[in-house]
Amino acid sequence: MDLTELHTFRVAACDLNGQMRGKRVPASYAGKLDNGAVRMPLSALNVDLWGADIENSPLVFESGDADGVLRPTDRGPVPVPWTTAPTALVPMSLYNDDGTPFAGDPRHALCSVLDRYSARGWTVLAATELEFTLVDASGDAPRPPLNPVTGRKLTDEAILSVAEMDAFDTFFTELYEGCKDMGIPAQTAISESGIGQFEINLNHQNALRAADDTWLFKALVRGLARRHGFAATFMAKPYAEDAGNGLHVHFSVLDQDGNNIFDDGGPEGTETLRNAVAGCLAAMPSSTLIFAPHGNSYTRLVPGAHAPTGASWAYENRTAAIRIPGGPAFARRIEHRVAGGDINPYLMLAAVLGAALVGIEDSLLPPAPITGNAYAIQDLPQLAPDWPAAVSALEDSPLMARILPPQLISLLAMTKRQEIRGFENRPPETHWLSYLETV
Repeated sequence: MDLTELHTFRVAACDLNGQMRGKRVPASYAGKLDNGAVRMPLSALNVDLWGADIENSPLVFESGDADGVLRPTDRGPVPVPWTTAPTALVPMSLYNDDGTPFAGDPRHALCSVLDRYSARGWTVLAATELEFTLVDASGDAPRPPLNPVTGRKLTDEAILSVAEMDAFDTFFTELYEGCKDMGIPAQTAISESGIGQFEINLNHQNALRAADDTWLFKALVRGLARRHGFAATFMAKPYAEDAGNGLHVHFSVLDQDGNNIFDDGGPEGTETLRNAVAGCLAAMPSSTLIFAPHGNSYTRLVPGAHAPTGASWAYENRTAAIRIPGGPAFARRIEHRVAGGDINPYLMLAAVLGAALVGIEDSLLPPAPITGNAYAIQDLPQLAPDWPAAVSALEDSPLMARILPPQLISLLAMTKRQEIRGFENRPPETHWLSYLETV
């Protein structure tokens, strides 16, 4: 799209919590973005959930709160269908003044992992499945929204209900139109098991593009929902007694000839697939914070709630943390099922794909795949049990230090510890307001 035809447009990069941080600029900036015309404090990608600086962050007073340079990614510009006036968003990444990538930018972390695949002549394809919940957020607690057809509040589960999808037809029609305009490959939409919960799958594509589109899709869903009189949330557990929101990712790897390195012509897949599975299992406990980044995330990670708490893998088994779907051998892939809907997509994919690559590099082999109900198996390696433990597990992990930049790990740990303190000082009944449309 032609930015010069707009009055203003947005530029934004992704912070550690997945929020957009940036500026609104006049159309005259359109031709200057590649030249570093937009600067922003490096600390802006390291603020907490509420947008406050991190106490004692090395990016603030210690360094004079220095600026970095925002430069466009190869993803934008894209229209912004949820605003009243026509405008656009240019996704950006943050760089140091010397031109090197800023290590605290989560998009750069994913790029670094993918560069390691590229060095082998490999390309990663990925697809995300996103669950979200529509809510009435006008009161003191989240409530199910009104059915636009009947005018009555939603009260029941409606798994794969076409009628419930049709009741919100105007919203979903605009959502698909918005995805088309933004170049987001939205596929199947379904009504899920939670009250007012839905899922939309995005198509397999280049993994970096998949992360970009997941980030943009979450903003689109939230923005359009408000235009329709309700809110949409990706928080892991909107209601204590109802289903949580997950985000599953499927990935496969192509060699330089376009062959799937997980495909052995049969249902089991190659040894390389098993190496990748072993890496994902090995990293799962120490990367819990990436998959469950908020206090609310841990109300979803409970046994028997369709959210894995133990590190296991299986063929065609949705109770396992790692599932190898059936289907044609040429499409053999890994499905990682741990993450909540509240994740940062760049960090999530960096953690998953980085762990898989460590497994391949070290020729790790997984235990035998499980059968039956994974939730009934008592001796599986467990995810971190709570938010503070997850922070420490990430910070102390030699394995995660092979995947994510040390500076990013340190900044993320500082951010999460500040958020833990912040929630301790807020009444529990108000915590949902902090998460509703930020994660």
